[in-house]
Amino acid sequence: GKASGVIMHKIDRSARNLKDWADLGELIDSGVEILFANESLDLRSRGGRLAADIQAVVASDYIRNLREETLKGFYGRLKQGLTPMPAPLGYLNHGKGKRKTPDPKTAPLVRKAFDLYATGGFSLDGLVKKMYDLGLRSRTGKKVCRNSMSLLLNRRFYLGEIEIKKTGQRFNGNHEPLIGPALFERVQEILMGRYPKRNKVHDFLFRRLFACDSCGYSIIGETHKGHVYYRCHSKNCPATSVKETEIDRALETLFSSLQFCDLEKKDFTDSMNAITQDWAESKRQIEQTLKADLERINIQAERLLEAYMDGILEKQVYEQKKVATETKRRDIERKLSDSGPMAERSIRSLENFLELAGNANLLYKTASKEKKRELLEELTSNRVVNAKSIGITLNPAALALAGRPKYADGSSSEDTARKRYRFLWKLVDLLKLPPATPINPL
Repeated sequence: GKASGVIMHKIDRSARNLKDWADLGELIDSGVEILFANESLDLRSRGGRLAADIQAVVASDYIRNLREETLKGFYGRLKQGLTPMPAPLGYLNHGKGKRKTPDPKTAPLVRKAFDLYATGGFSLDGLVKKMYDLGLRSRTGKKVCRNSMSLLLNRRFYLGEIEIKKTGQRFNGNHEPLIGPALFERVQEILMGRYPKRNKVHDFLFRRLFACDSCGYSIIGETHKGHVYYRCHSKNCPATSVKETEIDRALETLFSSLQFCDLEKKDFTDSMNAITQDWAESKRQIEQTLKADLERINIQAERLLEAYMDGILEKQVYEQKKVATETKRRDIERKLSDSGPMAERSIRSLENFLELAGNANLLYKTASKEKKRELLEELTSNRVVNAKSIGITLNPAALALAGRPKYADGSSSEDTARKRYRFLWKLVDLLKLPPATPINPL
């Protein structure tokens, strides 16, 4: 009632569909004056209303066609595995028609959120707080709220799929997934309340790492009068119980046998350099042999073809020999491509093992609970408790290292150096590293 009329730009800008146009018609019928800046139509006359109605129908059809063309482009991208929508948290945008790639900063945190929630030990609010402490932020730099965290855990995009919520349609994306199907389904079960959440009360250092020597079951940690004990809960093994501090001392003593003195570190370094040189020489000679074999195979293939072209060989015989020759060629080419990487991996694995074992005692004293458990699993193979006795066996490579050749008088000698060299080759075998034979072992 405060305005006598409405001025609009054009008819096709006044309504997006016929319903909007019907609303305008009600205004006109109620006496409100409707004027168009680019149209000379008298909407109060029958002829003017008819002309306007026709233009409105055409405009509505144009909008309908535009929508169909837009959807064609939209679904075309989806069928290509591309999403026209902005990338979710954990991915980066690279422009239209480009696939989303994991964000190096936030992708590991998104993956961590799924891992933590899948344990069943976090509520949504608890997960929000935990991920904020770990550094997860929204694109605007703010805290990821509870609702956003729920949406994040429900996004199938992290699984490698593109889902249209309105229609329920799913498309295979060509982007790199951040999580696997099993982890995603487990998270969905917890979100829907199908999986009971278990809050972990205790985090014992040696949980599931030691077994009862009598029955073979894992001994279970429990707290009693401020001390942690590990006890077998089988009815037939009531006496199997040991303090955590006793296991701790036994491991420190065991790992001290692996510790290197300064002379040993230098000696091992020299021996590793010698092994690296021998491996390189071995690799060079093997490659020369393989290349010579490959050249011989190529010559055989040419002669076979000449014999077939000259009519000396029948087609069936030629085809059989050709297949055998190609098989040999592929085998040689595979060996050529594998020789370098396998040797490099073996050298790195041996160096990593020596560094881990040589520093095991110091690492065990300073590491976190998780790292201590990893160290224990890396260097031991048998961990049992019999009544009050603790039995811990080093794995074959660590056991050999504990019984390594010692210095007779505290100084290195040529004889000791040779023993160290041979000893490292023994470790290569015990660690099950790719085989490589030295050319001239000392």
